[in-house]
Amino acid sequence: MNDSENEDRNENSSDNSSDNGSESSARVPLHERRRPWWHWQRVARSRPRLAVIMTVTGALLGALLGGAGVAWRAGVGPFADDRACWGALAQDDVAALFDGKRDIETSEVPITSDRIGSEGPSGECRLTSPRGRRITVQAHQLDTGFGGAGDRWADEFLSARLTPLGDGLLGMASDTRAWLAVPDGCIGRPSGVDVNSGPTVIDMETGWTVYDDEVDTEGRDALARAVVKLVNHYMAEEGCTSEIADPVRRMSGPPRALDEKKDAMCGVKGLRLPAAFEHEGRGATVVTRGGGPVRTCDRDVLFGHPELRLMTIEDPRLAMLYDRLSHDGAKDQVKVGEQDGYGFVRDDMGLFQAECQTGQVTFLVRAEDGRRPGDIRTILPRYVAAEADRIGCGPLRVTLPASG
Repeated sequence: MNDSENEDRNENSSDNSSDNGSESSARVPLHERRRPWWHWQRVARSRPRLAVIMTVTGALLGALLGGAGVAWRAGVGPFADDRACWGALAQDDVAALFDGKRDIETSEVPITSDRIGSEGPSGECRLTSPRGRRITVQAHQLDTGFGGAGDRWADEFLSARLTPLGDGLLGMASDTRAWLAVPDGCIGRPSGVDVNSGPTVIDMETGWTVYDDEVDTEGRDALARAVVKLVNHYMAEEGCTSEIADPVRRMSGPPRALDEKKDAMCGVKGLRLPAAFEHEGRGATVVTRGGGPVRTCDRDVLFGHPELRLMTIEDPRLAMLYDRLSHDGAKDQVKVGEQDGYGFVRDDMGLFQAECQTGQVTFLVRAEDGRRPGDIRTILPRYVAAEADRIGCGPLRVTLPASG
């Protein structure tokens, strides 16, 4: 007889003696002695063995439940929520972004703020298709000290391919990018005291940058609707009662290649095109279409950067992104009237921050490189004067320092 059978006999005798002393010598039936040691009836009678198995079972269940919790937070697997990106987008909304496909995985980092709120909220959501497409959504505060020239966000999200959302909204959309600032009336800025902070925005990007002249309107409209729903949900979560309407019906058509005249560079009358910037087969000239916070002209885009960009930012909330650069960008400061504004000129860039009736306005001329400093100096004062007149901020007559 083995040890387990002895143990069963002793346990059975002990149990029986406690229940009925006259049956203390009863034996374990033969069919029970032949059961394997892990049989539930034998386990149940062995308290030490039962305790060990219960402990192991509890640990396994805990691990399984913990894994299920991770899958739920990631939004993948059998516990995936019906809504994506912090609960803002329904399945139909996501499908519209991926040509009707519904097998889209989602993962996200919750939107949170630092303890004192000085850096604004931040969070990220990713939508991934098995076919290789991906859309990244970010909530963040725009940085007012980025430096201007090499900033990825301004390069891509203020591109001439984007169309303003209209109706006074601080936001734009194309078929690869969309962004929208949270209105100041709710929680658009992280602090009521820090009026110089950048706005809180939610933006979307499809993982690649397209600089073709043609913009897919259907793709643009899907991104525009989605970014509005994201901002509406964020405002509702923060207790705001207002809601932004679907912007698509009021948006202008997408931009088209401009038939540029030599005496109207970027479509600006009176701005003569320097010979060095005449097209050399690299690409067309594209100008923002529709009234809005930004008017950008991108000429001859190659490898993600236009050879020359002329940009006017009329919305003060966005113009403040260039405020620090306009003071510290170069030693050659631009001069105008005492209260008109400030700026600089250098080999690859000219920048002027005007103090208009509506607040700050940015005028920017930026070349891909510094090979034509004379042309930058020629273009900047003429561009500032023409654009200031167009938006009702003129007259502005910029005087440049002597070239060194």
